[in-house]
Amino acid sequence: MIIPVQFSSLPVTPWKNGDGETREIVSLPSPDAPFIWRASIATLSNDGPFSLFPEVDRVITLLEGQPLWLHGDNIAQRLELWQPWAFAGEWPLVSEGISGRGLDFNIMTQRSRAAAQVTVVAEQQQPGAEGIAWVLQGRWQLAGKTCTAGSGIWWHGESPGELLPQSADARLLLAEIERR
Repeated sequence: MIIPVQFSSLPVTPWKNGDGETREIVSLPSPDAPFIWRASIATLSNDGPFSLFPEVDRVITLLEGQPLWLHGDNIAQRLELWQPWAFAGEWPLVSEGISGRGLDFNIMTQRSRAAAQVTVVAEQQQPGAEGIAWVLQGRWQLAGKTCTAGSGIWWHGESPGELLPQSADARLLLAEIERR
């Protein structure tokens, strides 16, 4: 299954902690947990605590907006544009330094069932059987369709084939999911 996605068509829902909103791209269900893996885009507008997700591994990537800090117990991580950062969902983190509106891309995996490898790429890719590709800049050919910034595809159970840059400035956020 290969599903095309547009940012403008994603439903908006409140965050678990009530302090913001998210646009869910995909959430693959699990018989014993809320999801096996999930991808979403969150709107950043205020500093505040992150929701806790026990037994979940997370990767966050700033898509738009100014760099910010994530602070927690012995953690001070600067979140820069298009630089994925992985962390445990149990870590009590607080965002600081949000100025103006921003967007971040989130991948969450149930630690016992899946793992995500998230990279930002500019060259042709041949991903495995599960994941998501999100265009950051330029044009890409994804599963035979031309996609631009704010769009992409997710897939499950089959590879989408080659992911091909179609412009010199093309950048793609690629999250490959490996089941455990």
